[in-house]
Amino acid sequence: MTSSHALTLDGSPIPFNSLDAALGQPLHVTLAAKATAALSASRDQIDKLIASGATIYGVNTGFGKLCNIRIPHDQLAALQENLLISHAVGVGPPMPDDIVRLMLLFKINALIRGASGVQPACVECLVNMLNADLLPVVPTRGSLGASGDLAPLAHLVLPLIGRGQIRSNGHVLPADQAFAAHGIAPVKLAAKDGLALINGTQFMLAYAAAIAIRAARLARTADIVASMSLEALRGSARPFDDRLMQLRPHPGAAETASNMRKLLARSEILPSHANCDKVQDPYSLRCIPQVHGACRDALRHATEVFEREAGSVTDNPVLVDGEVISGGLFHGEPLAMTLDYLAIALSEWANISERRTYLLLSGHDGLPPLLLKDTGINSGLMIPQYTAAALVNECKLLAAPASTDSIPTSLGQEDHVSMGANSALKCRQSIENAETVLAIELLTAAQALDFRSPLKPGIGPLAAHTAVRRVIPFATADRAFGEDICSATVLVQDRALIGEVEAAAGSLA
Repeated sequence: MTSSHALTLDGSPIPFNSLDAALGQPLHVTLAAKATAALSASRDQIDKLIASGATIYGVNTGFGKLCNIRIPHDQLAALQENLLISHAVGVGPPMPDDIVRLMLLFKINALIRGASGVQPACVECLVNMLNADLLPVVPTRGSLGASGDLAPLAHLVLPLIGRGQIRSNGHVLPADQAFAAHGIAPVKLAAKDGLALINGTQFMLAYAAAIAIRAARLARTADIVASMSLEALRGSARPFDDRLMQLRPHPGAAETASNMRKLLARSEILPSHANCDKVQDPYSLRCIPQVHGACRDALRHATEVFEREAGSVTDNPVLVDGEVISGGLFHGEPLAMTLDYLAIALSEWANISERRTYLLLSGHDGLPPLLLKDTGINSGLMIPQYTAAALVNECKLLAAPASTDSIPTSLGQEDHVSMGANSALKCRQSIENAETVLAIELLTAAQALDFRSPLKPGIGPLAAHTAVRRVIPFATADRAFGEDICSATVLVQDRALIGEVEAAAGSLA
């Protein structure tokens, strides 16, 4: 198995930059001493409250609309097991492994805050699953993002009671067999366990974290690729003057402008056309700081919200200073609205990128139309722009919010829901589309820069061009450009491209 990334959890927020290198890799977690102490103490409190005869929602009552039905003491364990079984009603394709790992990670981190009263054995089992990379098969559809991500979390924790399926080393097998093979014992659920395990926002949060991590890479890559296009199109660097940024001091715009100045340093192309008769560039070049910067500011807000959620309790009811309090900590509205906002930002990164690709193909400033000298018999890079346009169109559709809708459930008891799970799923598609659109611009800008030879672009575009040419040769005639798009997409998604450019141009914001 691939080596795992080690983390120590204590219930505090998990900075996403600590997960960047681990995204898509197995995880290995240990619990801080204070976390295990908090777990034991909260379970003791729950046991004492049950022994006192107190009525506690979801502990000795039914759920949702059935909250007023008191459950006999000898049926409390069965109540929790039935909860997991009855709520595992997800449909659709299974979630990707990277998301399942993050779901397990964030569920563990929420429970060890000690506000849920779950048995320590439940958390120990989740830790054992994550550390062994035993990943439950979790369908993607079925959560309303309101009373927690009930259906996906039920699938996530079914293995604790020996049910459900697990994916291990690429193979799917019954959970009880996977546990037996790794020496993991199922858990006998007790009062409150099932409710604590499936109440929470960890489905939405796992997607949100993975998207935010990829979008942070995308933010820098978008500036790198834009600098390549600007050089190839013989655009002006004056719109990136810091004095302009001070007149309208949005932080994201200032970051992108600073990046562009670093990337364009020592350019031979820029001074070659300094005295041309052009007055202003098209908006997709001139307004790079304003558009990329607004997207960066949206991502900054989203990351702040998501990281805060990664250290939050999203259960109900919860233990606070020895009291059991029912509230709405499970409601996914903070994530839902923010994921919808982030989808807009991703759409705009893609939108302006496709416009620059179009400019590169249009025969601008002496570049050959479609970036091949012999067109007619060759179509050149005409059709990759079609792909970019199709993906941008989908991004615009995905930017429509899911969080503005609500459909009442549980016979009206749960009369407002966030639909944040759908916000998460469409945002995941948006980041994948945006990465591919930027890859098409990267491919196109690299081809265009070759026509500016022997003049060299700035140190950033030059380093990026070198990275592209290692895997994608200059095109002299038509070929399977779809394969080039795939290769360029790997470059966009890989942190290595950013690393190479930063080695040449300095650290980017």
